[in-house]
Amino acid sequence: MQDNLSSSRSSSAQTGSSQPDSTLSGPATAPGHDSEAWLQPIPESDRTRKVSGQFWIWAGANLAPINWVLGALGIHLGLGFADTVIVLVLGNLIGMLLFGCFVLLGQKTGATGMVLARAAFGRRGNYLPAAIQALLVIGWCAVNTWIILDLVMALFGTLGWVDPEAKNYAWKIGVATAIMAAQVAIAWFGYKAIAAFEKWTVPPTIIILAVMSCVAWFGMKIDWGYAGPAGNILEGSERIAAMSAVMTAIGIGWGITWFTYAADYSRFVSTSVPKRKVYLASVLGQFIPVVWLGVLGASLATNSGEIDPGKLIVQNFGVLALPVLLMVLHGPIATNILNIYTFSVATQALDIKISRRKLNLFVGVFSLIAVVFFIFQEDFAAVLDAWLIGLVAWVAAWGGVMLVHYFWLEKRWPAKVDRLFDPVGTHRLPVINWAGIVSLLVGIFSTWLFMYGLVPAMQGPVAVALGGWDLSWLAGGLTSAASYALLGPRAHKKYLLADSNHVSVTQPVTPAVPERTTA
Repeated sequence: MQDNLSSSRSSSAQTGSSQPDSTLSGPATAPGHDSEAWLQPIPESDRTRKVSGQFWIWAGANLAPINWVLGALGIHLGLGFADTVIVLVLGNLIGMLLFGCFVLLGQKTGATGMVLARAAFGRRGNYLPAAIQALLVIGWCAVNTWIILDLVMALFGTLGWVDPEAKNYAWKIGVATAIMAAQVAIAWFGYKAIAAFEKWTVPPTIIILAVMSCVAWFGMKIDWGYAGPAGNILEGSERIAAMSAVMTAIGIGWGITWFTYAADYSRFVSTSVPKRKVYLASVLGQFIPVVWLGVLGASLATNSGEIDPGKLIVQNFGVLALPVLLMVLHGPIATNILNIYTFSVATQALDIKISRRKLNLFVGVFSLIAVVFFIFQEDFAAVLDAWLIGLVAWVAAWGGVMLVHYFWLEKRWPAKVDRLFDPVGTHRLPVINWAGIVSLLVGIFSTWLFMYGLVPAMQGPVAVALGGWDLSWLAGGLTSAASYALLGPRAHKKYLLADSNHVSVTQPVTPAVPERTTA
């Protein structure tokens, strides 16, 4: 792939020119304006050479209560402690190594994940994955905020402010509103504010969680040899089936769910930074906290099998939960500011001409509505598992198509990056790339065939026939990749001639005035 766009825009910045590039879907960056306000590539002059920011961003996003809940989910579903740890380590190792590939795409191109997908799915065909991504991050905001509410109610109960056994619906909705406002406020100022928040809040959170882990592992009665529920220890095929289900939800599946986010943040890293450093910083930022908190959650759950986050903390830490709960509130907020930001750029990829900040407000409202929905769900384990399995159903298929396109097709027949920012009607991208769309749908269908979730509708016939083995992530990813490897080359090469001969095949776009920022 040839990235000629960054150099040309960098030269423009050096000469002081602010004339819009007619091949872009939004205005060019003008000095003193917010380069993130509209969907466009991040010029080299606006990028950072500090790779540590990638580590703090991804570590902060995963230092969240949901990750110890995911570890507890393995115990809740009948696995032993050792089996749960094996699934966590091996699964996340594979998932995160693949995640790093998408990080490198963002650094190389300066484009978001949903803009990169235009090459594989078409200029308008990409509306399908972009819309799915926008809707899913609303759900993630709801899940993460719901977990905050449970922790806050547990804290309030310890302080005697509320009855922890009561439903506390009014309290939860009120707290959710306040928390959502804080998350929207941070995301409002864009990448620099997000990076600064993570940089200054993640280190003290790590210290508190390290103390928390030491207290749990050395001061509590953890059953390190826990093999499963007494009198009902899983063996043979049932054990493998349970491990495969947990692998999909909290192992490889967890790494896969971040594929669509990766480029949204790595695009701010300078191309002069070695790829190896960017890759390792991002992968380790994901892997370390996910495995750490997953093991913590699994170890705590060996005492009671409890999965509810509030009860999990209060039952194990008692009065120590007070400082721990206050610090742990950071985790979901750090995660949700990424969800809110990614929602805005995914929605802009739908050619919706609304500024990122206005979209931040929209996602706050819609996520709050989703939070209220989750508040009234009683079987948290079923809701969480069904949600995560649903994510894997499409992200694995999407990832298979994208990996083939950018690490095979673009290697053999490179095309210019700037075509991704051509407005609708460009001759350099198909309107709908049916090769990508068909491969995505085939991959999603294959994922469902091999899926074995807690919800009956998410139990595919092949998984049922295999006795509950869940290989959905593997089936979806391989099927979509194989399909696109067969169908993609013809569709890709068809547009290379228009790309190589491109002078100006689009109509000029009247730019809107970007928003100023103090970030």
